[in-house]
Amino acid sequence: MNATSKSWQLITLIFLAGSVFAEVAIDEIIVTADFRERPAAELPSSITIIDAEFIEEAAVQHFEELINVVPNLNWSGDGHRARYFQIRGVGELEQYQGAPNPSIGFLIDDIDFSGIGTVATLFDVQSIEVLRGSQGSRYGANALGGLIYIQSAPPSRQRDGRFQVTAGGDDALSIAAAFGGALSKSENTTFRFSAQKHESNGFRDNTYLGRNDTNGRDELALKTRLRFVVSETLEANVSMLYSKIDNGYDAFALDNSYTMLSDNPGKDAQESVGTSIRFDWTGFNNLTVTSISALANSNIDFSYDADWGNDESWNPVTYDYVSDNDRARDLISQEFRLSSERWLVGVYASNIREELQTLNTGDYYDPFYDWADSLFYPFDSDYEASNVALFSQFDYDFSESTRLTTGIRVERRNSDYSDTDGLVSAQSDSMWGGELSISHDMNDTVTAFARISKGYKAGGFNLGVVDPGIREFGAEELWTAEAGIKSTLFDNALHLNVALFQSHRVDQQVRTSFQLVSGNPASFGFATINVDAGETFGVEADISWYLSDSWELYANIGFLDATLGDFPALQPGPSGREQAHSPRYTFASGLVFHHPNGVFARIDATAKDAFYFDVSHDERSSAYELVNMRVGYESESWMVSLWARNLFDKDYAVRGFYFGNEPPDFPPRLYTRFGDPRHVGITIEKRF
Repeated sequence: MNATSKSWQLITLIFLAGSVFAEVAIDEIIVTADFRERPAAELPSSITIIDAEFIEEAAVQHFEELINVVPNLNWSGDGHRARYFQIRGVGELEQYQGAPNPSIGFLIDDIDFSGIGTVATLFDVQSIEVLRGSQGSRYGANALGGLIYIQSAPPSRQRDGRFQVTAGGDDALSIAAAFGGALSKSENTTFRFSAQKHESNGFRDNTYLGRNDTNGRDELALKTRLRFVVSETLEANVSMLYSKIDNGYDAFALDNSYTMLSDNPGKDAQESVGTSIRFDWTGFNNLTVTSISALANSNIDFSYDADWGNDESWNPVTYDYVSDNDRARDLISQEFRLSSERWLVGVYASNIREELQTLNTGDYYDPFYDWADSLFYPFDSDYEASNVALFSQFDYDFSESTRLTTGIRVERRNSDYSDTDGLVSAQSDSMWGGELSISHDMNDTVTAFARISKGYKAGGFNLGVVDPGIREFGAEELWTAEAGIKSTLFDNALHLNVALFQSHRVDQQVRTSFQLVSGNPASFGFATINVDAGETFGVEADISWYLSDSWELYANIGFLDATLGDFPALQPGPSGREQAHSPRYTFASGLVFHHPNGVFARIDATAKDAFYFDVSHDERSSAYELVNMRVGYESESWMVSLWARNLFDKDYAVRGFYFGNEPPDFPPRLYTRFGDPRHVGITIEKRF
């Protein structure tokens, strides 16, 4: 029996397990990414919330390990860690050049890291919220396709802490600690501090250099959260983050394996410092004033061996290319809100500046044709954008069981760009988005909702050698109609949430790539263009079945039909084809056991359909299934667990390129990057 058959049998057993319902007390889940921080059951949209217990038991180190659990969420393995995400087929695949213009919002404790999600390590995280669909009224241009919001563990008045050690295959070692509590007898000031250092080799063997760590992981995360209860009406929350990700990048092999031949392995490193400060003041007539200030500084080093080989690989041809990209991003934002029980108004302003320094170098010599070429191409760019937005939301109750919510956001964006190739551009976009939703309690346990939303994304410009007719591209709009139910049945034992959606993308932005010079793997050109329209239809469902106080069964299901519109004549493309990184189905199921004596165990299985790697070619991944397991024991003071990820050691691709990279003829081929193979380890934690 092969690993795929075993995986599907486990998935089937997990989904069919269990036979009785039992009354179970479940804590209410609050959505913190929403304006009003309301219960998830009251939010009229499709959302997945992953709590701290699930994070600690189902993952080991990074958010990318949980992506397959979320319906209709995918990621592009264009880098060492997941930094580019796709929700319902909307999202970026890479950013080598140009201005940041993300489609998926990514926030950690109100600090914006959209487009640079490498910092998403998971130690001492309270929750992860994935809001699918446009969040036009709440987050604006950076949340065209949805939002991922990570919240660190908050301060509490009770003094507590944890010390954790993880060790596993691939020479993995992680040491982490967290503690917090009240700083004064009055308990008006509380804090939480956490620190973690993780190292591993990165699952690659570079046989040319005789090393197994050229794709290694070296990840440090420090977080501090403070809460000040100044008075009965005023509260302040401060979050501070420092992350230093110093990972290697040696992930693509000429034979699509885990064996590397590069002589100049690269890096995928990101050092980030971020802070957010939130004030909430409640005054007369229960009016609340909220202020959220945030700033972040990130330095990103992304380099790679562009030919993926060495002198011996290409002998007697000389073929050696390297690309090095140093990016510095500074972001500051400020939001003010005035709200009552029924209405809310606010203003948002942000400024982002990004500087990029790129150096592409290389040499090529073919002795058979006596032909030589060399490359020394430095490139610097400077980008700055300012956004100002006005927004409002209004809630109206038709009755005790029927509620209406409306929201609108108007945003103005001004940007300036210049680079050493002589391109200077200044652009302005005025955009608007919003939502209209209605929810109705059909009874005490079932709520139905319907929602219409409009999201938006600013236009921009293309760098390098492109046709003058596609130098600039326009703004995009995304209209979505969504309906669903949220229910708790059988004495709170079964939770069922289902949503159906239909989306229409107007002037859809599509990023294509092409090789400018044959034989020069660092000479990729990129162009974002507008296609006339894109259509998406899908279904999302999550089911939690609490079989008893000790057993839980869950299943998260996504179906997606996302197609591209018609390409312009100047840049022909695969009109009517499925969008890139948009698998038709995603599935996750798990069986969880917690015994009162402290023994626990879980098995999680995920499945994903094949998907196109890019718009510029028609190569696809293969469908795959993965199985993860964890068993352990926990008490009030100790926890120990054994875990295994990718239990059946399945090979699966997370990114693919199709181009010529092998001299002397350079035939076009598909090159894929694999996700992590089987990984087994142990985690021990002392709690105090």
